[in-house]
Amino acid sequence: MDLSVVDLSPVPRDGTATDAYANTVEAAQQADRLGYTRFWVAEHHGHADRLAGTTPEVLLGHLAAETDAIRLGSGAVLLNHYSPYKVAEEFGTLDALAPGRIDAGLGRANGSPASDRALGTERHVENPDEDHREKIEAVVTHLYDDYPADHPYSDLQIPGSPDGPAVPWVLGSSPSSAEVAAELGLPYCFAAFIRPQWAEHSFETYHENFQSSPLAGGIGEPRGMVAVNAICAESDEDAARLRAVAEATYQRLRRGDLDGPSPTVDEAIDELGGVPEPTPETLDEDQWPRAISGSPETLAGLLEQLADRIDVDEVMIQQTAPDHETGLRSHELLADGVGLTHRS
Repeated sequence: MDLSVVDLSPVPRDGTATDAYANTVEAAQQADRLGYTRFWVAEHHGHADRLAGTTPEVLLGHLAAETDAIRLGSGAVLLNHYSPYKVAEEFGTLDALAPGRIDAGLGRANGSPASDRALGTERHVENPDEDHREKIEAVVTHLYDDYPADHPYSDLQIPGSPDGPAVPWVLGSSPSSAEVAAELGLPYCFAAFIRPQWAEHSFETYHENFQSSPLAGGIGEPRGMVAVNAICAESDEDAARLRAVAEATYQRLRRGDLDGPSPTVDEAIDELGGVPEPTPETLDEDQWPRAISGSPETLAGLLEQLADRIDVDEVMIQQTAPDHETGLRSHELLADGVGLTHRS
């Protein structure tokens, strides 16, 4: 099983965005050394006091200079806010900076009405996905210079490297995104830490509807990855204590409590009314928790179970760790548990 990381650049308690970005760089360098397949960074708007990951295309350029071999990508760039041509230019530039190492993770999401207005984005309330497929197709066609000679865009050039272009991925958290990925014949990554209840149905949709891609950047067979909220510690019990932060954070989000830093482990346990039970070593067939935890051996087994259910060979880890050092240690332990081959 391949293992990857998505990083949201959380702002540390009493820290700044500068601290958050420094932590992201350190996490990417560690993932590179430990043998993780890819390191993606996210795009969120309107909450920069908590999440500094607002512009993946900028942060990836810096990470390209600070890493050696790991693939770098967006998890995701939000296409509903941008021109496909501009996105293609950005990822072509990134490919030129890190030849053959760039993934263009393409998704969509509405933020708050204020942030959407500030981004100049019209909110399509009745059909939020009406032009998403067309935008993805346009990005890929620009990246791979595949417009026919009589098309108005055929003379437009995108920067890049001899080892590129960037590899497109469709990202989402619903069967509708899976259907788009299947019909375009593109790799698909599902965000199970957002809507775990849709993971299996989404991959069923992807596999059942997959078509060999007519796009220059497409694929001939389904290729999937699932993103899971997971944290690792030396024992199942220690990991369950750490998972309390993810559980309490989710409860806060459900209440609309978006202010302030993430809770500490003790604060999270207090808010939950106790330490969460350790994630069982074997999950029931209908069980897909929003967050999982465990020792290296337990967590490796859990990830294998979830990956097997949806027929994917790669899992991407999204963490809600109490602090940066704990997150780094979790990635280290998990790499050992899965048996990743360290890079020199």
